[in-house]
Amino acid sequence: MRITKKELDDLSFKVIGAAIEVHKRLGPGLLESVYQKCLEIELSSCNLKYKKEMDVPVYYRDRLIDMQFRCDFFVEDILVVELKAVSEVLPIHEAQVLNYINLLEVPKGILINFNVSNIFYQGQKTFVNKYYEMLI
Repeated sequence: MRITKKELDDLSFKVIGAAIEVHKRLGPGLLESVYQKCLEIELSSCNLKYKKEMDVPVYYRDRLIDMQFRCDFFVEDILVVELKAVSEVLPIHEAQVLNYINLLEVPKGILINFNVSNIFYQGQKTFVNKYYEMLI
């Protein structure tokens, strides 16, 4: 899929907007699985294509490692979205998103934590890698 930085950033804003809508309706304090189901409804209502609980392949020395490594959402075959409902986002959560975008060779990922009072200011963090710099 050929996409520009602006188109990818616009897609990111749509996904974050969908997460904000879920958070406005539900607030913090629920299980991650609840937010995941509700975000799925919001992404569908935005007419976004996504894969849920998508396997992320891991290769070592050209061999596929048999693992259960999954990202929560893979939106439009270009954007990784990882959800949390935790009191504090840890560096391991951030590393998880970075690993997913690098393993999938896509330019951007978003980590969304629903256990905050305001997703826009506290509950989302965006990550980019070398593939983002290659976009026009």
